Formats: sequence, structure tokens, C-alpha cells
Amino acid sequence: MLSRAEIIDISKLTGKTVKFGATVKLIDEDTEEHKTYQIVGDAEADVKGGRISISSPIARALIGKSVGDSVEVTAPGGARGYEILDVMFR
Repeated sequence: MLSRAEIIDISKLTGKTVKFGATVKLIDEDTEEHKTYQIVGDAEADVKGGRISISSPIARALIGKSVGDSVEVTAPGGARGYEILDVMFR
């Protein structure tokens, strides 16, 4: 895994669409609960710490979307709808 590792400096990333390294603020369309996630590699994922894997269902649904977009996420717990409130790179 280390031989294929690539270091990405998140502070140098910009844009308005969700991509690897982005921190995304969401609102659950059913419960109105706000959530913030950073999209990271599989080895760095820590849901309780707000870091989700690029291969997770929610991250895959968010990639390429921008502020104001709604996404439907099919996860083991059932389908959920989220609206993207903000996309940041920090």
C-alpha cells in the first residue's frame, strides 16, 4: 500500500465541486440534522471523527456535486437524502 501512496496537500485544492479531500457540510432532508464530513482515503476513515472513506456510499454519491445539490444515498441502514450546504478545502 505504501509503494502506491500519493500525498495530496488539501490546502492547495480548490473548486466548487466535491472531490477527494473536500470537507462537505450537509443537511439531512428528513431530520434537518447537520453533518460535516471530510472525504479521505480508506486507511484514514473515521466516521466518529467526521472523516469518511472515498469508497463509502455517501462519498461516492457526493463526488462531483456542488452546493445546493441534493443527493440520495443508499446505505445499509436505508436510503437517505442530503442537501449540500458547503464545500471547503482546508
